Amino acid sequence: MGMNVGSESTTEDEGIVDINTTPLIDVMLVLLIMLIITIPLQTQAVSIDLPQGNPPPSTEETPVVTLVVDFDNSLTWNGQPINGEADLQAHLREIASGPEASRPEFHLQPNRLADYKTVIHVMADAQRLGVTKLGIVGQEQFADGKL
Repeated sequence: MGMNVGSESTTEDEGIVDINTTPLIDVMLVLLIMLIITIPLQTQAVSIDLPQGNPPPSTEETPVVTLVVDFDNSLTWNGQPINGEADLQAHLREIASGPEASRPEFHLQPNRLADYKTVIHVMADAQRLGVTKLGIVGQEQFADGKL
């Protein structure tokens, strides 16, 4: 609503600054009527006989490779210590080669006291060398909330 403040004289040349809401109300009523008409059509059910069945279980187990980052930032590949960056990259290249379906899963298990820099460095090397099946395991050590 507007209020005319100022002089009391009004002239014929002044424009009306109020918005005409009549077309807006008309459009909204038409949309409401269309919605009310189309809702009963959408609630009708169509019965379809779908086949029931379970897919066969996978016969092949995916091999798992575990890399442990210990509290002193030493790396262990499936229980065997890794001696340097070149050894780590050789192991990562080995699991990244071959067809995608037969590649092993790479599980990274950092200790809660390991440096963030070391863990991220291993993850970046794995990504750069093409390891696609990467998982971080051992997160239950962080569940108690203590550091």
